[in-house]
Amino acid sequence: MQAPQLPADEAERIENLRSLLILDTPPEERFDNLTRAAAGFFRVPIAVVSLVDSQRQWFKSICGLDARETGRDISFCGHAILQDEVMVVENALDDPRFADNPLVTGAPAIRFYAGAPLKSAQGYNLGTLCLISSQPRTIDALEMQMLQDLARLVVVELERGAG
Repeated sequence: MQAPQLPADEAERIENLRSLLILDTPPEERFDNLTRAAAGFFRVPIAVVSLVDSQRQWFKSICGLDARETGRDISFCGHAILQDEVMVVENALDDPRFADNPLVTGAPAIRFYAGAPLKSAQGYNLGTLCLISSQPRTIDALEMQMLQDLARLVVVELERGAG
């Protein structure tokens, strides 16, 4: 397993994330609507709005799994925020970054992951809107575009502030 690297602008990214005052807030329907829509559209059991904090990934909204956070060191999203395009892992067992990850070898038995970075107005990738399945799969260009579009809607809600 490979722990995700830190972005070069990590201090500024964390400052931007924390300035939104969203971490550790209760679930909100406006985010839950988006994760439910993503899970349904992509036909995956799990969809998450994940925000990558300094030591953890915290879930503002999660559809299909009963968790609120995991360690950043085992997060797929920690890898996904290092790039601006959707990160796709078709089968985590075939990816050396994740094959022995506890989220792959144990519950929820991740095989497929697709994460679209949540890019703030300041240009920082704060987290992801991600799709997870225990079955390997692919994602086509239209689906990638839809995931990016949904991620932009999540950012609009994040930057709108507390509801």
